[in-house]
Amino acid sequence: MEHLIKGKFGRIVISSYLNNPLKYGQSKINQRSFSSIWGGRALERSRPLFYTHNRYQRRHYGMLIVRALRGVLKIRYILLGGAVAGGGALQKKFQDWQDGMPDLKWLDDVLPDNEKWQEWRGNLIEFKDTMKDKIAIDPRIKSLTESKLNEFRSWFDQRLDDAIAAAEQQNGQLPPAIDDTKEKNTVFAKSFTETFERDDKARKDAQARLNNLQDEMIQTQIKYQKELERLEKENKELRKQNLLLKQGKKAPTRKIKHSLIDMYSEVLDELADFDSGYNTQDQLPRVVVVGDQSSGKTSVLEMIAQARIFPRGAGEMMTRAPVKVTLSEGPYHVAQFRDSTREFDLTKESDLADLRREVELRMRSSVRGGKTVSSEVISMTVKGPGLHRMVLVDLPGIISTVTTDMASDTRECIKQMTQTYMNNPNAIILCIQDGSVDAERSNVTDLVAQCDPNGKRTIFVLTKVDLAEENLADPNRIRKILSGKLFPMKAIGYFAVVTGKGRKDDSIQTIKDYEEYFFKNSKLFKDGVIRSTQVTTRNLSLAVADCFWKMVRETVEQQADAFKARRFNLETEWKNNFPRIREQDRDELFERARAEILDEVVNLSQVSPKQWEDCLMSKIWDKVSSHVFENIYLPAAQTGSFETFNTSVDIKLRHWAEQALPSQAVESGWETLQEEFQKFMSKANQAPDHDDVFDLLKAAVVSEAMQRHSWEDKASEMLRVIQLNALEDRTVSDKRDWDAAVKFLETSVKNKLKQTEDMLKDMLGPSVKERWMYWKYQSEEQAKRCAIKSELDKILYTNEKHPPLLTYDELTTIRNNLLQRSSIEVDNEFIREVWFPVYRRHFLKQSLTKAYDCRKSFYLYHQQADVECSDIILFHRIQQMMKVTSNALRQQIINREARRLDKEIKDVLEDYSQDIDKKETLLTGRRVTLAEELKRVRQIQEKLEEFIQALSKEKYKTKTKFTFGILDTTESLSL
Repeated sequence: MEHLIKGKFGRIVISSYLNNPLKYGQSKINQRSFSSIWGGRALERSRPLFYTHNRYQRRHYGMLIVRALRGVLKIRYILLGGAVAGGGALQKKFQDWQDGMPDLKWLDDVLPDNEKWQEWRGNLIEFKDTMKDKIAIDPRIKSLTESKLNEFRSWFDQRLDDAIAAAEQQNGQLPPAIDDTKEKNTVFAKSFTETFERDDKARKDAQARLNNLQDEMIQTQIKYQKELERLEKENKELRKQNLLLKQGKKAPTRKIKHSLIDMYSEVLDELADFDSGYNTQDQLPRVVVVGDQSSGKTSVLEMIAQARIFPRGAGEMMTRAPVKVTLSEGPYHVAQFRDSTREFDLTKESDLADLRREVELRMRSSVRGGKTVSSEVISMTVKGPGLHRMVLVDLPGIISTVTTDMASDTRECIKQMTQTYMNNPNAIILCIQDGSVDAERSNVTDLVAQCDPNGKRTIFVLTKVDLAEENLADPNRIRKILSGKLFPMKAIGYFAVVTGKGRKDDSIQTIKDYEEYFFKNSKLFKDGVIRSTQVTTRNLSLAVADCFWKMVRETVEQQADAFKARRFNLETEWKNNFPRIREQDRDELFERARAEILDEVVNLSQVSPKQWEDCLMSKIWDKVSSHVFENIYLPAAQTGSFETFNTSVDIKLRHWAEQALPSQAVESGWETLQEEFQKFMSKANQAPDHDDVFDLLKAAVVSEAMQRHSWEDKASEMLRVIQLNALEDRTVSDKRDWDAAVKFLETSVKNKLKQTEDMLKDMLGPSVKERWMYWKYQSEEQAKRCAIKSELDKILYTNEKHPPLLTYDELTTIRNNLLQRSSIEVDNEFIREVWFPVYRRHFLKQSLTKAYDCRKSFYLYHQQADVECSDIILFHRIQQMMKVTSNALRQQIINREARRLDKEIKDVLEDYSQDIDKKETLLTGRRVTLAEELKRVRQIQEKLEEFIQALSKEKYKTKTKFTFGILDTTESLSL
């Protein structure tokens, strides 16, 4: 058997080599004197060796091709055998069914020929007219009402019409001659109709069963073919692995190879993320689908993608954001979002519904701030057998009116977005026009004409041509549209498509069948209004893909050169401005800052227990000192009674420990922890190798962690118990504790005295020395206060143990003295205002003197002698409370709070690492932006170069295949 393989430049004859390739192969090659299997003629030994070697290489390639063809032809024979066997089984099944049908040859004897049939039909119609005229019912019959009379007439007419209709539907013969009576005609027509309907129903049932059998046979063949291909593929893989195991080699890992269109789509995504304000004239080609709302844009894109992937709405705006769809060829029809790993099987209706729902959710979530449309791009990849490789962007439809449920600037936003995409000189504009509406209502054609006045990159698509054919009375209007003579825009191609009957549940195959049926039977196509190359979405897809790749090949190298120049300029700027600093983008800088912050958290463990307790005691006293003096010590001490002092102190201390003290202690511990951590951060910022680019980020992280962190609630309860126990202990058992309490009292009183003197100085103004030496002056009020102070000093001098309040007589005396001596007139409140700091200073000086006297009174106190040192006991109790509180807080910080703070900081850092806006806000400066821009430019350039290499390889492969085809054909012809 001979098999012919047809080529572009000839044919090659393959003979019995298919059955025994070794006969013509290896054995003859080893002898260097083999015969050509192509021509059947031995090679001449006189030819040069290199020519023989080249001929051998070409022969080797031919052998490989023959082996591949033998495998393919073998599979074809298997499939063909299966199809023939299935067809034979189907034919036998049909023959058995036909033999089981009842014999209807008796109808030939009953039914007359066609001439009698036509005669009987005419007689029946004439009988109808005659009977309608002759039948008259006496209206005087009172048993029949007018309604019954009409009902009887309509019933008779209907029965007669049914008989005539049944006779007309049967394209056969008339029955024998009939009587002129009404009853015989009616009975015969009824029996004839019932017989015909019964036979027709049986015929339809048989046809339906036959169709089901055919469908089952086709499905069985398809399953068999797929299973055969799967098994053959598995067999090849197993044989390959078996050979590798026998040779002791490890099976190589399979490297995923991206298709050209996927690589190109990644480049577009990088460009879109590079800069939102990036100049559109530097972007790479893509197909931009534009049109008025409800013009059929989405339907056209779905027909090109071969799947109903977009949500539908009855008159509602559904496309609210640009959707970038990357089409590529693949074995399975699937879709996938750029930022997701889930694949949607487009052959399953459930996955299609999920995909449409996901698209709608992404569109609605991209609309923020009360807007109706968004410029945020939704990227999607669709793969499937037979899809043309291209990148399309579906934009929101252009509207004429803004409804109440839209933002006021919706129309302008859509227009601006559409112009931005179309102004890209490398974008192919797919202009969609609704053919069912008047051309004068179009909004998109004017925009397209403005962006592409010469029409060098515009493809015009007229949709809903089936509705246009029904509605338009003048077909020449469609001819003008598709010839570019009606709209004020130009295009490189004009197409007419039909994207369904308007039902959203129709499948793509149903729409394609309807489209082909329409154009096959359309008057527009038959009358020459539309050319065959201008119709169907299939021709449109071919034209768009061809135009797309043509523009890609023309522009991609220019874009790569532009980014190469941009990269060179940025690298030069970096070398000039930051010569000794390594390039680090925001992500790398953030990781460095994260490491430094976590190191400072670890350094908290280096703080010694004594340092913690000293800091805590200092912070606690700063927090409670004002309360101790103002609410406990001064009110009790100014009573002047030893017994009253102790009673008042006990009551106030217990109330304080039960109410405010625990929370104040917890706040002190938290503030101490924060201050110590800030100290470590400050030391790190003062280091010689400190990088100030991290300062804002570190401060924000620490501040956020401190706000999130809260002390454990049970700490307050624990502190309340130990603080009450410490404050209730009045005994001072050690001289060292006594001296510490005295020193604590002296220090506290001195600090309070200094605050009081500062306040009094502000009230009195500059002293005499300052007025004479520094030329400072008192105000009128300050002069009055000085005069009042002189009078108050006289009172305190005469009575050192004066109570804290002035009597009415004393106030009157002071006012009279001021009026008589200095002519100063003041009221009682003004005098009391000066009296408060004056008396407090006087009292604190007395307290300080008493503290000095109590230094050596420990032994008298220990012997229970009557000594007035209650102040020392009070401050000893407060000091002991502060010690046990600081010790408890220190243990809690080391054991619990430092770890919780570490966790809070790590959580904040993790949140910030995912927040791009935070990074851009906290990591700023030209150094950061320049490194970031350099990184993105390098990525884009690398992807462009990778894409160019892949594109060149594809061109080379295509050219190589074409060249080898020429060589093989030429050799065959020469031989």
